Amino acid sequence: MDPSLHSCQIDPARLRSLLGGASGRFTIEALRECGSTSTLLLERARQDATSGSVLIADRQTAGRGRRGRSWWSSAESGLTFSVLWRFTGGVARLAGLSLAVGVAVARALENCGVPGIGLKWPNDILLDGGKLGGILVELDAQPDGMVAVMGIGLNLLLPAAGAEEFLHRPASLSQASSPPPDRHQLLARILLELAVVLDRFAVAGFSVLREEWQAHHVWQERAVRLLNGGLLDREGICLGADSDGALLLRTAAGIERCLSGDLSLRAA
Repeated sequence: MDPSLHSCQIDPARLRSLLGGASGRFTIEALRECGSTSTLLLERARQDATSGSVLIADRQTAGRGRRGRSWWSSAESGLTFSVLWRFTGGVARLAGLSLAVGVAVARALENCGVPGIGLKWPNDILLDGGKLGGILVELDAQPDGMVAVMGIGLNLLLPAAGAEEFLHRPASLSQASSPPPDRHQLLARILLELAVVLDRFAVAGFSVLREEWQAHHVWQERAVRLLNGGLLDREGICLGADSDGALLLRTAAGIERCLSGDLSLRAA
């Protein structure tokens, strides 16, 4: 047996058993270590990897977050994985996908008994205001439609001080429950909720999930600044997300829609 699989803390067979009747929708592989689960899945997508392919790594050495930031992980401190999903149609149909994934993760965490879960546009998962995890969606156009690879990372334990530069106060599941939820139970619940959410999203887009996202939106009606490359882009009152996932901001000029992936949301 490949030693990288033998020492992995996630057991695909156990995970499949927890998925029950939905196990057939997922192809699961677990690795002890890799560069980036999303990079591997994007490569496999071009080799006809099936929708529902899941790649889990105990440790990622080249994991990445939004705007190219690094996302380091270890088996002891986090849960990191990527999911490949295929959609018909063009890229416009996938507007708001990262927010939809956030809804699925929030549902899963709450179903695992974790209180205080919030969402921040466009891809942060919060716990009592601290950053619990993140979502990075990467897209690839193919002749028969679009491939989305959704990378998800959650902190089980607080990262070691000095391990990286934190732009936001970190949070971990260990702060909400001791011990934190079992990795297999948590991952199974996330995958089950993802299947439900992505099925709805494929038919009707983000609009059918918007109300639930808004209910978890922690910066609703708060004064915020939008930064672009570290410089102030605009400021106003955050109104959440539009039906296509665009950020809505009430400014002196009226209600503005913000779609740029380079914008960074900060409290005023």
